[in-house]
Amino acid sequence: MAVRTPSSRIRRAVAPLALCAGLTVGLTACGADPDEGTNGVGKLSAPEIEQKAQSAADAAKAVRLSGTLVSKGGTFKLNMRLKQEGAAGSVTTKNSTFELLRIGDALYLKADADFWAHDDKATEEPSEADTEAADKLDDMYVKVPQGDPSYKQFRGFTDMDVLLGGLIGLHGEKVKGDRDQIGGVRTIKVKGGAEGEGGTLDVALVGSPYPLQFARGGGAGVVVLSEWNKDFPLAEPSKEETLDYGKQLPRT
Repeated sequence: MAVRTPSSRIRRAVAPLALCAGLTVGLTACGADPDEGTNGVGKLSAPEIEQKAQSAADAAKAVRLSGTLVSKGGTFKLNMRLKQEGAAGSVTTKNSTFELLRIGDALYLKADADFWAHDDKATEEPSEADTEAADKLDDMYVKVPQGDPSYKQFRGFTDMDVLLGGLIGLHGEKVKGDRDQIGGVRTIKVKGGAEGEGGTLDVALVGSPYPLQFARGGGAGVVVLSEWNKDFPLAEPSKEETLDYGKQLPRT
């Protein structure tokens, strides 16, 4: 026996198809427009999106950068607030955490006694003299002399231009990726290489096209960029909590 489908059921199934077929304007309610309500950068080519993101970052006055970086020297966790006049935040390595504060060219390092007492390359426990010296530095702001070899290394963590330039650059042919959300903000991915081996950058599709996340190629870490253009205060530490050793950091 042949089974007949009621005509009303057919009409209900066909009606939406007929409606969509009759529409002449691009993507409509029958299929959401991915660029509706965005800043439009999703329509651009991958190199153009990267350039927009770079220009937005270059023009910004402040940013928070947090995440993990993997290098030959080990793994670093960053949580830094940066602006042209200075920076404040923390850096965590395998064995320690230290805080950095920069105001202009004045750079301060704050860490616990264990940081000062131990050398990552040392094979022996610190001496009693080293331990006593480190105790005096515990939780104090130690001013890093500009002539000390470590000044440039520490300052690199506090320089907005250096960090952004070194951390969000894509390598290889630029390829558009999927759309996503970072911190609740819609983004478009741009990859360095088809598989993102040269890094993957998430660029905001709402408001200014700021870079919101960068995944380094080869699993070398992921950093999140937030609080763009949000200013924050910088203040010199008091004399009571500051130690100045002159031209060179203490060699504990």
